[in-house]
Parts: sequence; structure tokens; C-alpha cells
Amino acid sequence: MSIVIEQPVEARLVAAAPRMPSIPATLHYDRRDPFAVRMTFPAPATLEGVEVCWTFARDLLAAGLHDAEGHGDVRVRPYGYDRTVLEFHAPEGTAIVHVHSEEIRRFLRATSELVPTGLEHLQFDLDHDLAELMRDA
Repeated sequence: MSIVIEQPVEARLVAAAPRMPSIPATLHYDRRDPFAVRMTFPAPATLEGVEVCWTFARDLLAAGLHDAEGHGDVRVRPYGYDRTVLEFHAPEGTAIVHVHSEEIRRFLRATSELVPTGLEHLQFDLDHDLAELMRDA
């Protein structure tokens, strides 16, 4: 059984220009880090010309499908019937993208099959992790 889920999504960048270009982003989930998801944007889609990856809570992504959520660097909210807005705040500026809500729902369903919501803590081997910490101390 796979421990990683990667799903390409079509993100539409909200820009000052009336045209909203599509960006081929990727949602990523790894059961070794069960509370987090990552969204990666390819180098051509970024101001710096390098791949950019944002990590945030899986719960934030799920809750943002229904209500405005987030107070920090990543904020998620519904937009109309079929889109979800993700805002990424950095010192250099803010990027706002729209993603089809169904793509996010499909991704979250796949992550829940891998690690059910509410059972993320079972993915940790606390005895092993504590032994590693003690060995390094």
C-alpha cells in the first residue's frame, strides 16, 4: 500500500489582468506526516522561477471547503458553488489561486482512505521516536 498520494490539480491564478492563467499545481500527502498536506507550484509559475511548496494542515484544507479558514500564511475559503480559494501569504506578496472544489474533495477522500481523519496520531511510533531523541541527546 502506498504511503504517499500526489494529485495534480488545475489552479487558476488570480491576477490583476482579466485573464486567469492555469497553473499545474500538485497536492501531496504523506502518511509519515499525517496532519499535513503540501501544494507545490512549478518553477515557471512562480516569481522566483523556482518550485515553491506550501505545507499546511489537512484539516485547514477540508474546513476551507465550507467556510473561510486560516489566519496565517495559508487561508482557504469556498468561492461559489464549485471553486475553492487558497491564499498564500509571504513577505514578497500574496498569491491567490482558485481550484475546483471537487478536485480537493477527491484528494481529501484519497488521504482519508490512507489515514482516516481523526486517526492521524496512530501513524506515529512514539516509543521509536523517543528512543531516537534519547540516542541523539
